[in-house]
Amino acid sequence: MNLSFVSLKHSHFLRHSLHHNFPMFTFSSRSFIFRIIVTIALFIGTIYLPNVVSAQSVDELKASVDDLTAKIKALDKEIQDFNKKISQTQGDQKTLKAALASLELRRKALVGQIDLTNLKIKQTQDGILLTQNKIGNTVSTIDRNHQALSQIIVRMHTNEKDISPLFDVVSSHTATLSSLFDEIKRSSDVSSQMQLKLHDLKDAKIQLESTKTEYEIQKESLQKLQSSLSSQKTLVDQNTEEKAKLLEETKNKESAYQAMLTQKKKKKGELEAEVLDYESKIRVAVDVSKLPKYGSGVLKYPLDRVTITQFFGNTPFASKNPQVYNGAGHNGVDFGTPVGTSIKAAGAGTVLGTGDTDLACGGVSYGRWVLIRHANGLTTLYAHLSVIGVSGGQSVAAGEQIGLSGNTGYSTGPHLHFTVYASDSVHITSPTEYKSKVCGTYMSLPVAPRAGYLNPLSYL
Repeated sequence: MNLSFVSLKHSHFLRHSLHHNFPMFTFSSRSFIFRIIVTIALFIGTIYLPNVVSAQSVDELKASVDDLTAKIKALDKEIQDFNKKISQTQGDQKTLKAALASLELRRKALVGQIDLTNLKIKQTQDGILLTQNKIGNTVSTIDRNHQALSQIIVRMHTNEKDISPLFDVVSSHTATLSSLFDEIKRSSDVSSQMQLKLHDLKDAKIQLESTKTEYEIQKESLQKLQSSLSSQKTLVDQNTEEKAKLLEETKNKESAYQAMLTQKKKKKGELEAEVLDYESKIRVAVDVSKLPKYGSGVLKYPLDRVTITQFFGNTPFASKNPQVYNGAGHNGVDFGTPVGTSIKAAGAGTVLGTGDTDLACGGVSYGRWVLIRHANGLTTLYAHLSVIGVSGGQSVAAGEQIGLSGNTGYSTGPHLHFTVYASDSVHITSPTEYKSKVCGTYMSLPVAPRAGYLNPLSYL
């Protein structure tokens, strides 16, 4: 290591720098040069202390992260292939064999998601260890430098009498000292070097803050992944239960499956008509002045990847299936998406309530749903969920996950049903408000007059 001292012409910079950072130090003209020499030498000596982290362990962690990245990429492609096959068979469950095959495809995709999440958890854990190493290195370097400088300057400040005689020895050899300075001046500009080292310390502190932020992001990501893993295991259990229930209801007979499909369609149509009749009696006028001006971006899409499988209103599917929609049209937009996809709030708001119509009437309505009221006069419904991740009264941010997509309720394949209401028009039926004749029990679900249903695409 090359240690450099300072020329007299640059001493004013060091005097200012050290006094600014260590105000307890007061320079005397007699001992100034000697103190600068000692301080600079020890300062530069401490700035390059060895790295406290084993290079081998860091290299191993980096190699592990790279290996996991490659495995994640390969597994992600495999899952995409499963989801593509599932999408191709969307609605193609007209036979028991096709329905069972679809469930098996979904099971493989869900198991793949669990494996993928486990890989991402390991990758994130390794990344956290690497980040902790970086934090440890930076903190250690800054701490050692600050301690060394503080101790040197405090010692020099309190021991003036010990330093002064040494200065007398140096000052008695003026010619030699002058030659020394001239030689050192030619080899380096110590003032510039000192300035550079101070900048290095400043940069290290900035890097430390950046690395701490990275660490917090990684920790949050790990928590989300661990939560997702729990939900994904729930989805696999649901898939197993759904298959077992299907086999039990049909006794593995095609005729029984066809009868079940017919019964569900009939019951769905009857319930739709019943709810429509109930909603027609709701006397709530929609105040258009309270609604936001329609246009793109008023609400955010509730999924990251958008595939619309059915639009709002009298769509071809609704027209061809009057037994399902009773000619009233489709009251929302359907987004095709695999089971287990993250569903996000379309805007900041408050959860008015959640529910599961399958508990009252299996396979004929919304299934698991979430209703959120926003401050802009709109309220949004998210239906056919597999997992509900929020509860009534909870505040949510725009884009916050509120659940996972599914295939609950009446659904010809995994998708999200998304409805937008005028807020003043919609409410959730109370436990004793609406008793369905079709289902023979009270039902809790969002209801509104037809004028209260708005086209989601007017605001997305």
